Amino acid sequence: MELRVRDGRAVLAGEDDSGEREVDPHSLPLGADLAEALHEWAKVADAVVRTESPSDGVARALIARRGKQLAGRLAAVMNSPVSYTDPVSGDLLTVDAPEVPVEAAFTAEPEAEPEPTPWGTGLTVSVITAAIVTVTVVSLSLGLGETSRWLALVANVLVVGGLAPSVWLGRNVPVWRWVAYGVVTGVLVAWLALILTLL
Repeated sequence: MELRVRDGRAVLAGEDDSGEREVDPHSLPLGADLAEALHEWAKVADAVVRTESPSDGVARALIARRGKQLAGRLAAVMNSPVSYTDPVSGDLLTVDAPEVPVEAAFTAEPEAEPEPTPWGTGLTVSVITAAIVTVTVVSLSLGLGETSRWLALVANVLVVGGLAPSVWLGRNVPVWRWVAYGVVTGVLVAWLALILTLL
């Protein structure tokens, strides 16, 4: 396979049964980022070749080096050598696929040990949150209960309904789960306390 620049676009040329054929990198399973990088490089290379004077070799050297890097990435993805036609000099270079050591191919990466659960700190946060929620819900309910028990009931439903989405989202987040546990516990304790005050 050969990497070329054709009219400001990167193309990959190869032989098949019908002869030589050029394809767009987007039509191959290379990954969108590599295909886009190839097209960006080809566009810049085409512009530089058309506008730069032959004496200015800095931009041309950068284009050549970037093209060789992209050919190396392409060879690694396709796991085969890739020929690369330098758009500046016209030279044809071959970039080999990087060799993967046999032991590296079969060695699985060791899994990172999960961090220990901070039970002490987490439970402290849960207890403090539960106490704040319990006092708040009981105070709100008793204060509104003096006016109307139905108003207290509606306020409880609204408060719990407002907290429920946040608690539901926070239950799996490592730090916020402790707050979520405290909120649930605080609401349950407050409701138990309110039921006991009715008796």
